[in-house]
Amino acid sequence: MTQPSSAANRQLSSLRRVQLETALRNVQGEKRFGLYVLVNPEQDPAPRLAVVQALATRQQWTVTIRAIDHTGPTDPAVRPQLARLLTALRQREIHGIVAASRVDISDDDQEYEAMLHQLRALHAGLALACEETVL
Repeated sequence: MTQPSSAANRQLSSLRRVQLETALRNVQGEKRFGLYVLVNPEQDPAPRLAVVQALATRQQWTVTIRAIDHTGPTDPAVRPQLARLLTALRQREIHGIVAASRVDISDDDQEYEAMLHQLRALHAGLALACEETVL
């Protein structure tokens, strides 16, 4: 995987933030989110999960799903818990995903951007506890 550039981070961060705002603007009432963290095998996910839970709590979002992939940095398309969240988005069970940082989705610009486009097509948003520019 390639290291994201600063310019790409800023552009993708802007895209993500606009998408999140757009997705939430159309939600009447409770805003439901899935928490997502990616960890290496045998890594304790609790610290990362606490960070995403704290963001959801601050925003007053309802957490309905907690998803943890223990695969390490693999292609997002092959992670079972991320797929579970995407299914929940398709079924409108949740309005978005809260992740600890961009690397929970991908540190590859193309993979990350593809995920943002997929979320936009689902009228969903991605919130990050750590902005893209702070990788």
